[in-house]
Amino acid sequence: MSSTALPHTPRKRFLAAALAAAFSIAAAAQETPAFTDDPAAKGETPEAQRGYEIAARSDRSDYGFGDSRVEAAMVLRNAAGQSTERSLSFATLEKADETVGDKSLVIFNSPRDVEGTALLSHAKILDPDDQWLYLPALKRVKRISSANKSGPFVGSEFAFEDFTITELNKFTYAYVGEEELDGMTVDVVDRFPRYERSGYTRQRSWIDQDIHQARKLEFYDRRGALLKTLTLSDYRDYDGVWRAHKLTMVNRQTGKETDLLYGDYAFGTGLDEGDFVRGVLQRVR
Repeated sequence: MSSTALPHTPRKRFLAAALAAAFSIAAAAQETPAFTDDPAAKGETPEAQRGYEIAARSDRSDYGFGDSRVEAAMVLRNAAGQSTERSLSFATLEKADETVGDKSLVIFNSPRDVEGTALLSHAKILDPDDQWLYLPALKRVKRISSANKSGPFVGSEFAFEDFTITELNKFTYAYVGEEELDGMTVDVVDRFPRYERSGYTRQRSWIDQDIHQARKLEFYDRRGALLKTLTLSDYRDYDGVWRAHKLTMVNRQTGKETDLLYGDYAFGTGLDEGDFVRGVLQRVR
């Protein structure tokens, strides 16, 4: 032992352990999210509150991922079964708390006619989402108005709105019941958009009771008719963060379909607010 080292007396060992525990508790407190139920979203009836609680458990199950990157393929099929494929990249910055939404950036890498097209989204709760589309052919950034968010995203069956619909407090809820879906026991929950100019009057979700993830969603248009069905499959576990690696959106009114096929996710990649400002769209290559 060097002349400057402190002897490890029982008292000093106790103090060291106490300090370590205190730092551990403080660190855990900093990581604990500020989950606050929104009374207006939660509702007052038993059906509304149970639906909200199921949706909240699902939404909050992966909190803490920070940021993510993933490569994906988009496959578009028309009613005759003819298909085209695109490659794209997704980057996401997790929301700070439930009063705001995630930020995301989608960039098309191929084919040539869409290469460099990019969508930047800042999800909100009740205010209109901020979304900007960069069109390389025009070399300009176009802000997506709230009136156009229900329109198709770059010819796919996904709407602009579909990239920002995961925020819990955007909706009110109603518990429908329990069903079996593909061998799983699922909770069926209806959700109703609270935000103005949504292209949907209602969405019905099937959430499994095992890992609490959405397995299927139905989207009903402004007339109340079934418009689209989204199925989510090939879920994989990234240290407690679950991600579906295949999403299939089927337009029930036109017969068209779009698949999103994701590669492996990378989390904690060092993305920050500066990677999700409008100016990044001008630098997309």
